Amino acid sequence: MASAQELKRYRRNLADELDSAAVYDTLSACEQDTRRRAIYAELAASEREHADIWRSKLAANGVRVRTHRRSAKTRLLQTLTRAFGPSLVLPTVAAAEYADRDRYAREPGAETLSAQEQEHAAIVQSIVESKGARGARGRTKGEQIAAAESWHKGATRGNDLRAAVLGANDGLVSNFCLIMGVAGAGSASRTILLTGLAGLVAGACSMALGEWLSVTNARELARTQLAREADELEHTPDAERHELALIYQAKGVDADEARRVAAQIMRDKDEALDTLAREELGIDPKELGGNPWSAAAVSFCLFSLGAAFPTAAFLWAHGTAAIVQSVALSALGLAAVGVFTSLFNGRSAAFSASRQIVIGLAAAAFTAGAGRLLGVSIS
Repeated sequence: MASAQELKRYRRNLADELDSAAVYDTLSACEQDTRRRAIYAELAASEREHADIWRSKLAANGVRVRTHRRSAKTRLLQTLTRAFGPSLVLPTVAAAEYADRDRYAREPGAETLSAQEQEHAAIVQSIVESKGARGARGRTKGEQIAAAESWHKGATRGNDLRAAVLGANDGLVSNFCLIMGVAGAGSASRTILLTGLAGLVAGACSMALGEWLSVTNARELARTQLAREADELEHTPDAERHELALIYQAKGVDADEARRVAAQIMRDKDEALDTLAREELGIDPKELGGNPWSAAAVSFCLFSLGAAFPTAAFLWAHGTAAIVQSVALSALGLAAVGVFTSLFNGRSAAFSASRQIVIGLAAAAFTAGAGRLLGVSIS
């Protein structure tokens, strides 16, 4: 008989596998590309096979398995996939697979499952890297290996969904603390509302300008580096070919194969520059860090969205009632941010939401206390 701790682990593994299968089912249903749709369907079937193993282990120990209820995190991923398409959530799914690739490494009798989980992580990460790029068909073996070895960048980089959540969180927490600080000083509701609106506009403008500058500077730096790389490619092609071969060798490609792949790529200067930019500089020549104006607009809107939560109550309420409602709305927003961050941190939605609420309320309480002290001393 398995111990209570082992049974708990079996239940958790079963739930995780069924949640993963549900996410892949949704990805498959929403994917337009036939090849990727089939891959997601196969991954979903594989996850259900894994779930059957844990279900069998529980049954062998006389444990009655209840009907599975999808976690809040899984429901959120499915909703986002249906609303915005697989591209938005795929980096998050890939990062989760990468983080869980070794979860069965020390599980007795689960060697096959461990190998399959690592394979799943590699497959999903490869899709992230290759999405929008040319497919694997027609590539040499060395090119396929080199492409596959770069997949981990998708797991360690941020993604649009994470940036959106953090942008809204910045607006919510900063304006919540600002409003509570002014309220703690005993200001009138009208003054608090004006302060909240001013904080919203000022913070959103500051975030937008900062994002615009950041993206613009990144693009200018990328252009400079690309120009330098193009010049080196023009004047010292042998050195660049050798450098490219070394990059592939560092990724695990056989030395002879790496040199052959590098020589083949160098036949086309545009392809060589594109490859060197991605592999050596970590730059996507087609994107160059994104559009600064769209980045600024998105940053402005997301900050404003978050900052609106603590401010809204003062539009229709006054005095203590407005403060209480502001705290309640802010707590609701913090909970939503916590649920979204659970997509990236590997913790449960309930834990992430609770932690976000506690930290946010603690920060607001501190600023309210500081406002109280300042209000008393100034008056």
